[in-house]
Formats: sequence, C-alpha cells, structure tokens
Amino acid sequence: MCGIVGYLGEKEASSVLLEGLKRLEYRGYDSAGMAVLNGNGVAKAKCAGKIAALETVLLSQPIHGHTGIGHTRWATHGRPNDENAHPHSDCKNRFALVHNGIIENYLEIKEKLLKAGHHFRTETDTEIIPHLIEIYYNGNLEEALIRSLHEIRGSYAIAAIAEDEPQKIAAARMGSPLVIGIGKGEYFLASDIPAFLPFTRDALIVEDGEVIVLTPEGVKLLDSHQKKIERTSFRVLWDTAMAEKGGYKHFMLKEIHEQPDVISETLAGRLKPNGISLEIEIPKFERVFLTGAGTAYHAAMIGKYWFENLAKIPAEVELSSEFRYRNLHLSKKTLVVAVSQSGETADTLAAVREAKKQGASVLAVTNVMGSSISREAPSLYTRAGIEIGVAATKTYVSQLTLLFLLALKAGLEREALSSEEMKMFLKELYRLPELVSLTLKKESDVKHIAKLFASRKDFLYLGRHVYYPIALEGALKLKEISYIHAEGYAAGEMKHGPIALIDENVVAVALTLKSPVYEKTISNVEEVLARDASLILVAEETNKQVSKYTNHLFLIPETHWLLSPILAVLPLQLLAYLISDKKGCDVDQPRNLAKSVTVE
Repeated sequence: MCGIVGYLGEKEASSVLLEGLKRLEYRGYDSAGMAVLNGNGVAKAKCAGKIAALETVLLSQPIHGHTGIGHTRWATHGRPNDENAHPHSDCKNRFALVHNGIIENYLEIKEKLLKAGHHFRTETDTEIIPHLIEIYYNGNLEEALIRSLHEIRGSYAIAAIAEDEPQKIAAARMGSPLVIGIGKGEYFLASDIPAFLPFTRDALIVEDGEVIVLTPEGVKLLDSHQKKIERTSFRVLWDTAMAEKGGYKHFMLKEIHEQPDVISETLAGRLKPNGISLEIEIPKFERVFLTGAGTAYHAAMIGKYWFENLAKIPAEVELSSEFRYRNLHLSKKTLVVAVSQSGETADTLAAVREAKKQGASVLAVTNVMGSSISREAPSLYTRAGIEIGVAATKTYVSQLTLLFLLALKAGLEREALSSEEMKMFLKELYRLPELVSLTLKKESDVKHIAKLFASRKDFLYLGRHVYYPIALEGALKLKEISYIHAEGYAAGEMKHGPIALIDENVVAVALTLKSPVYEKTISNVEEVLARDASLILVAEETNKQVSKYTNHLFLIPETHWLLSPILAVLPLQLLAYLISDKKGCDVDQPRNLAKSVTVE
C-alpha cells in the first residue's frame, strides 16, 4: 500500500526521495509528498495525484537539505487531496512524519488533543502522531516517538524528523514493512528494497516493535524500552535492471514474457532424477489447509486440487481474511500453507499467526526473503524477482509451480504416486518453461481477439475442477486493469443463476481443456452458445473439435491436465493486458489498487 522513503547523507535529499518514491509507485497511491530539513526548519512539498505532479511542484519550488522523508499515500482515512497527503506536522511545524498503516484508536486520541488545544489540518488518522511527539519531545526524537507509540493502537511503519535534530531520522514498525539501506556515509529507509537499490545493496530488515534511529554515525535499533538491538545486514542479490521495462511498453507485459525464465528459476535445484528436493523439511501431516488473498488465493485453490490428486490427502482452502474467524479445528497434524507474493499481506500474516497459535505446522510460499511472513514460518521462495505491475502475473505462475512441487513431494513421501507417474510429472516439469514460451509466442492470436472485444462491457469466465480457479483469475485480471465487469464462475453452477445473465451482449471465456470433466464443460459451452453469447475458448492445440463451437480460440501446448492450468492462465493474462492497453488504461498502476495490502 503506502510507500515510505527516508534519506540521510550528503546528497540532495529531495532527489533521492523522489527517485525512491518512483520505485515504490507499484505499491499503489493517490498522493505523494516529502519533507526535508533545510537548516531553517521543515520544508514540505506534497500534492494529490501522481509523482509527476509532485515533481512539478519541486521544480517550481525546490526544497534543499540532506535529511528527509517521503511518502506515497493510498487513502484510508480522509479523501485523496493535497491536505491529506503526507507528510503531516504538529501545530508549530517543528516535526514531520509519514505513516503507513491504520491507527485504530485515533478518534479517541484526537478528541483529547483537541481539548488540549491542538489544531488539526487534515482528516487523516496519521496526524495525531506528530501532535503526540510535540507533547513528549524533550530534545530526543526517538524517545518522543516511543512514548507516542505507547498510546496508539494499530499497524504502522513510521518515519519522523525534527527541526531541532537536523541529522536524524527516527522510525518504527508494527505490522507494516520497513527496511534500512546502508550506504557509504549515507542511510536509507523504505517500505521496500527497490526504493534504494540504485544507491546500495546492503540492507537491514526492521522487525515488529522496533524503533530505528539514523544519524551520520550509523544505524541504531531499539526496542520499545530503548534497549539496543544487534542485527547484521544482508546483501541484496538482484539489481535495478530487474525493475526496468527492457523495451516493453508496460511492466506487466515484460513480466508476462519473463514467465519462462521465472519458472526455470523456481524449478532450479528442486527437480531431481527421482523426485523433488526442497530446501526446507516438510513436517508430516494428515490434512492440508491453504490460504491466501486475491491472486494468491486463486493459487491456493489450485493447490487444493493438487494435494488431493497427487498426495491423496484431504485439502481445504480459505481466504486469509476469513481464516481466523472460522472454527477450523487445526492440530499438529495439519499443515497450513500460506501463499503471499509480498510476504506482508496483513490478512495472510494474521492467518499464519492464528494457525501457529492453534498448534498447526505452517509453511509459507512467498517471493520476498526477509518479509514478515517469512520470519514467522519456514518458507519456500518462488524466486520470481521484483514484480512492478500491480496485477500479479509472473509471481502467480511461480506460486503455482512451487505448490505443484510441494504437492508432488507430498505424494512421493506418502507413496501416493507410482514411480511411472513420478517420472512422467518430472518430465513434464522439465518441459514446462519451453511450453510457457511456446504459449506466449501466440500473443498475436490473443491481440486479434482483444481488438474484437475491447469495447464489450460484460465478460463471464467459466471453468470446472482445477480450471475453476483459472476462470476466477482470468476475470480478476480483466476487471482490475481494464475496469470491465468480469465474473469467474464454476461452469457446473451455470443453471443455478448465471445463465439468466447470458445474452448476445456477454462475452464468455471457457476453459475447455482435457480433464475428467471435459465433456461436462463442453455441455456448458453449448448452453452459452444457445443464448447467443460471444464465445472464446482455451483448449489444447491437439483438440480438433473445439473449432466447431467458435473461431475465437486460445490454443496452448498439451501437457498433463493437472499441470495445464499453468499454461491456461497465460492467454488470459495477455487478454486482460491487451484490452486494458487498447482502452488506454493505466496498466501498471490501476486505480484504487495496491501491490501489497498491508492493512486489513
């Protein structure tokens, strides 16, 4: 969600902060701003809209100094406008503060502050914090911040500066990501590593409940009682080139075409001649429960089918936002698999903690080393690299690939698969990057269909069994980046309601791939045709029968039906992208969405 950056060093802080904010644009935002200590107090620049608008403000009214903080805001409390944009200040503008998260008891605190004579300029929950710092400040910023934090309840990543301490940034974290970059004589603070990658690859993760102090002397980590914490930094292995478009029009298109390499990376070192080798020990279990949010939930849904079919084990799936509000009766014989691209998804993190509380074994599938979830549970990393586009593509297929490996390993250990079956699946996995590449080479076929249907208002995606989650994911991709109404539905449920919506104005996208329910899916296709809807089918190249139903075909290479969902989603990603681009939408930064949802 919101993005935080901070800089302390010898460079012009505003330039470094602006660069960092641009690299956090993928998190989603509706306003941006920064505050810099310029020797005469706190200088601020902030405005609603894109970072380009902030850059324009800075060109006309530059702010100078070597210590500063910046922010991109995704509105929760108060509408997105210039006033509500961060940073926020106290009554006398002696302090500036940026915040990611939600302060749950802000109304109660604000009422007390108003009675004490404090003046508020915004509608945000954040503004109470600099006023609390104003009350507690006695020459030491981190001490005032810690005392303020004792009063608030909620989630936060916070960075603050004070005019009386021009070479200091104080920051804190509880439930929202924060990482430190360590350069040569300069220090950085950010919500995510890409913000400071052009300047340093040495990083330090901040844990929940910790306070950070940056000064020219270095980095100091404190607990809530101001006791010093020791921690070593680590080296970031990927570089800024991974966050460049590389000649593609949008990051999303680049990331779609990176998927053959991403899958190769996910598989690297994990495929062995006679089985699967994973870098962590998988505990014995008799039941598996998968959870995730958004696209990760769709990956978890497919994982359920894989565990049931490959490992012959009971499997369930639940949205992370519902997980901890159910009576799940977990036990030490239950394995909970939490899927999260960022490793910071608030609901999924809460689900992990609830599962651990109930005594279940927990395993995370995530893309980010050092993320909150990866520190809570043993983790398998998807190795997808940085994904800038808000709509998940390469991280989704890497999640699917890793979940398939996990289910396959469970099947091998439980002796649920014969040696012949294992050899066949291993062979298909070795072929998978090539099959993905062959599928993506058919982009021109998808482009033709996208042009035909870009102006349509209603899409219905249909799938059964293991393809039902792919229908959900295809619909999600279309609606989140093109703003077209799209619905994913279990094809077998058509007669229970959705069939009433189907007419000549609807575009139906059906997944008609070989599986135990192929013939039943074809029956659903015929129901769609009988009601005059336009029809797009996803099928194998070897299926010569589907052309009699429609000319609008996405044909993919054939593989085992349990693996084909990984291929089937690719033309749906391209369809969403091409329609969005045709409509002139902001593909990489769709409205109202954020890359990482770090609040409930």
